[in-house]
Amino acid sequence: MVFEFDVLSTLLLTILCLLFGSELKKRVNWLQRFCIPSPVIGGFLVSILIWILKILDMASFQFDTSIQGYLMVAFFTTVGLGGSFKILKSGGKLLFIYLCVCWFIAFFQNTFGVGIAMALGIDPVLGVMAGAVSLTGGHGGAAAFGGMAEELGHSSATIAALAAATFGLISGSLLGGPVASYLIKRHNVKIEANDDLHMPMSTKGQPLPAIVDTTGFLKMLALILLIMVAGRALSNYFTEVTGFSLPSYVGAMLVAVVVRNVNDGLKVVEIQEKSIDLISGASLGLFLTMAMMSLKIWELSEIALPLFIILALQVIALLLMTIFVVFRLLGKNYDAAVMCSGLLGHGLGATPNAMANMTSVCDRYKLISTKALMIVPLSGAVLIDIVSIPYHTYLINFFS
Repeated sequence: MVFEFDVLSTLLLTILCLLFGSELKKRVNWLQRFCIPSPVIGGFLVSILIWILKILDMASFQFDTSIQGYLMVAFFTTVGLGGSFKILKSGGKLLFIYLCVCWFIAFFQNTFGVGIAMALGIDPVLGVMAGAVSLTGGHGGAAAFGGMAEELGHSSATIAALAAATFGLISGSLLGGPVASYLIKRHNVKIEANDDLHMPMSTKGQPLPAIVDTTGFLKMLALILLIMVAGRALSNYFTEVTGFSLPSYVGAMLVAVVVRNVNDGLKVVEIQEKSIDLISGASLGLFLTMAMMSLKIWELSEIALPLFIILALQVIALLLMTIFVVFRLLGKNYDAAVMCSGLLGHGLGATPNAMANMTSVCDRYKLISTKALMIVPLSGAVLIDIVSIPYHTYLINFFS
């Protein structure tokens, strides 16, 4: 049997999965202790169920996830609206260090993947596909550069890259929270605010209450939608002029940063943080749940053993690097632990996974690391491409 879900029914199932994941997290202690994000819990369980039904040849499912992209753009717009120059300036040295870490990882993952592929006697380009192309690049990078590699004669590059991205997405979502918890416990990290940019949370893990009225909420929603439209136009224009693709969520985040800082000076609109937080939490939760429940896990079984070996070693390498090197470079404090959870999220999967990991850690310890929530997406979604995209292109062409 084939079950087809239209946009409305897909959205309904997504909400139910998210609520189920949230409720299960409350009831299962180890899920809270290891900071596993609620969207990952609910969405991943559904994807496993779908996989089992497919293996048993009992049923298959088709989801209309056309709204998924809009949810992602909405979330990154809210991230940009939090990006006042005061916060970005406060990143200072920490932003530079984290960005250098991202650049190094992009370089390392591709080089490491190629080296292992050559040692195993397989096409080096498949090593690139199991490197930063799919791990830091996610499914978007996998599809784009997989197609490029196939045009240059490397068969199965796209399916290998997409399968690797799926592997990384799952790994990054499951490891980020537990690693942050381990680092905090292992190093006796104090859960304290180092500056006035940190936002204390209530005992229920939510930001301290503020009044939300319908009119104010709709104003913030209208502002976010306006920025999303402008961000899409900016991304399209940039692509036409330069020939390089700028994701619409990046364009929206950049426009949002400009709008926030101009508004801080002119006071045109009152920014209602609580309303933005609600939109941010809902859009991220729904996006990631939808992404997880629509994962085609069976693609992992199609990976040849050598490719699986490369991916397993990539995960181990980044895990060790994060625990023993990056955490120390970032200062061995609460911000550093939260950022490490984010690094595993986007270093193995995608930036939304990084944000979900960090949000889950902040919920667990009742303190929002505003630095982490700004520095990680800015570096992992935008600035990392300065090094990664040219290096992807160079390696694919070099081995073709």
